[in-house]
Amino acid sequence: MKLTKEYFKQDALNLAEDLLGKFLCRNISGKIVKLRITETECYLGKDDSASHASRGKTLRNQVMFKQGGYAYIYLCYGIHFLFNIVTGERNSPQAVLIRGVENFSGPGKLTKALKIDKNLNGVNLASSKEIWLESDCVQFEHSKAKRVGINYAKSADREKLWRFIAIQK
Repeated sequence: MKLTKEYFKQDALNLAEDLLGKFLCRNISGKIVKLRITETECYLGKDDSASHASRGKTLRNQVMFKQGGYAYIYLCYGIHFLFNIVTGERNSPQAVLIRGVENFSGPGKLTKALKIDKNLNGVNLASSKEIWLESDCVQFEHSKAKRVGINYAKSADREKLWRFIAIQK
């Protein structure tokens, strides 16, 4: 079942946990690839110093200010594209970074494998035929950990356990 725009209106913290076990689906030259999400990370708005939205709206992060359900994709370190899902209500900039899917651990590896790049930035995930999410109602138990690669953030934000990792049996 394809996830609807209503699903993405949840706040990022709830959605980051709930996305574990959902399918990230990608149409690559007519071939549909579906991989389960195994790791996520939450970025919760303007007050989260680890979030791109903490410094306000910019050309780079403007898609984060849309209502939930849009792809936020950016180039990291000039090497890897990272795929995020915008969540929440309009002008409440929140996002969930997809850090891993089955067979691909690491956000750069999964975007490379699924041919996700800047061309998909701003795509509506509820209506796209190129990239979307589905659920088969499978849920995974998970662990929590600190987010990765946010040394620039305030100490309190670096300590938050906002990374979620599926425990696969």
